[in-house]
Parts: sequence; structure tokens; C-alpha cells
Amino acid sequence: MNSRPIPDATVGRLPIYLRALFDVLGDRGATISSETLARLSGVNAAQLRKDLSYLGTYGTRGVGYDVQYLMVQISRELGLTQDWPVAIIGFGNLGHALLNYKGFAERGFHVVAVFDTLKSKIGEKAGNLLVKHIDELTDVAGSQEIAIAIIATPAPAAQDVADRLVEARITSILNFAPCIINVPPEVSVRKVDLSMELQILSFYEQRTKESPPVNRAIKA
Repeated sequence: MNSRPIPDATVGRLPIYLRALFDVLGDRGATISSETLARLSGVNAAQLRKDLSYLGTYGTRGVGYDVQYLMVQISRELGLTQDWPVAIIGFGNLGHALLNYKGFAERGFHVVAVFDTLKSKIGEKAGNLLVKHIDELTDVAGSQEIAIAIIATPAPAAQDVADRLVEARITSILNFAPCIINVPPEVSVRKVDLSMELQILSFYEQRTKESPPVNRAIKA
């Protein structure tokens, strides 16, 4: 891997570039220009070239980037060249949907355990797995070498789940619960809050409705 530190903002854009490369691989042939990849990724070309320079790749003037090679570089930097065992905590509607999402396995994220606290859920079939009680988390985390945990519980249960994950020495958490969880500094947390995103969209939609209409009258 490149020893040059990669800014967090750049790390956040690398999956976007990778998705764009996957989308065009069958249509664009062996190479893609920075302008085209930037447009597909929703950034400007200068930003894209700067981001990719952290990977030690600069493309070829007049030719662009080798698509396959760039995909390998980004995948390696993101740690996608190895498989990551994943646990889902909470087997309600969201937990079901996440378990059935095909994109996880395609990127090397394999769900190896599902947990819940409801007696009615324990032992329920979850794909080729059985739902376990969260009290088994520490033992299963060790035996399955769980690297990433997904919290898909209601908000009131999320902090207790996070505490259990820390105790089980799981240091990467994806939190879907609509709340903030507190974890030690060495634990990485990414939060997905759909209601918050809708509220932000509501803000912009409201501003659009409140904006006065543009006067397009042509003076003689």
C-alpha cells in the first residue's frame, strides 16, 4: 500500500470512483479519462486526479487510466482484496433487508452471524444461518473472527449493543440506529440515518418552494 497518508475526505470518495469504474467496465474498454470518471462520480477532474495521486497513480496523458488496474488499486487501498466477516445485530425488517443485500458479498463482506434479543427471533433461520442471542456475541465474535458489526436495532438498544461490541473487541461498526453511540477512540463508527437524510432533503425542498419565481418577461 501507499505510505502517503490519505485524507478522510478522499477515502470517502474512493468507493464512489470504484462504483463508477464497475458501472462502465463493460462499456468503456480498457481506459477511461479523468474527465469522464470525474463526471460519472460527481466531482471535478482536478479533485479526482488529486485523490488518485494518493494511490500513486496519475494516468497517462492523452490516454487516461487503465480501468482494471485502477479498480485493483482502489480495491486494495479500501481493503477489498480480502474477505471481511460481518455480524448483523437486530433481525427486524432492516436486519432482514441487510442480510439479503447482494452487494455485501460482491464486495467481500460476508455475513457470518446474526443476533437478536427477542425469544421469538432466537433460532430463526436467517439465510443459511440461525439467529443467535446477543449474549453469545463475544464467543461467536472470537470463533468467526468478526471484523465488522452492523447495528440494526431500535435506537434505545443501540448503545447497549455498541458496548457489547466493544467488549467483544469488534472495532468497526456500521450504525443504522437513529441515534449517536459512544465508543472508545480506537473504534471506527459509520452512521447511516435515513430520517436525517430526509430532513436535509426537506430543508432544500422547502427553500425551493419558498424561492420567488424568476421573472422571465422580455422587455420591449
